[in-house]
Amino acid sequence: MSTGSERIEVRPATAFDDVATLVGPKKPTSNVCFCLSYRIGSKENQALKGHARAERVRELCRHDPPPGVIAYLEDEPVGWAALHPRSDTSFATNRLIPHIDDLDVWSLWCLRVRPGHRKQGITHALVDGAVAYARERGAPMVEAYPVDNKGQKVDLTMAYVGTRKIFEDAGFVKAADTGSVLNGFPRVLMRLDLR
Repeated sequence: MSTGSERIEVRPATAFDDVATLVGPKKPTSNVCFCLSYRIGSKENQALKGHARAERVRELCRHDPPPGVIAYLEDEPVGWAALHPRSDTSFATNRLIPHIDDLDVWSLWCLRVRPGHRKQGITHALVDGAVAYARERGAPMVEAYPVDNKGQKVDLTMAYVGTRKIFEDAGFVKAADTGSVLNGFPRVLMRLDLR
């Protein structure tokens, strides 16, 4: 599915090597990232080390649905969005992010654009592509949990959740406040109704 700029194509994250390029650690034996902290339970996330983390993500890439979507610029992976049914994420039981209703909503919780590819509309294409994929899969609604930074600068290492404005630009509306704070900014629960 092409979104935004015609040069950017957003596809389901089924290619492990592309996911690793975007959210894998620089050092394969590292015990960080791979965008697992909200996707799997805390105990499993803490227990997975080094290559076991990579193998868990490789397995998730074979699942239906996969762990997210990837933005490609001329077939090069340049952006990542973590997207999955909320019921299969830690957001289903998160005490800081409210559970508004029992709709089978999809959560969109991480956006990452590779250095050297920023300021080209990739983040907006990722959000649009994630929404299009969720709609295609029958999701009634997509939720996101960005910071409400009111236009202030967000540290790049903490900007992975996105900003309220990014989601408002995509048609999302604020549905609730949360108890979560990131980089000194409150996170809000944003929703886009796909029904």
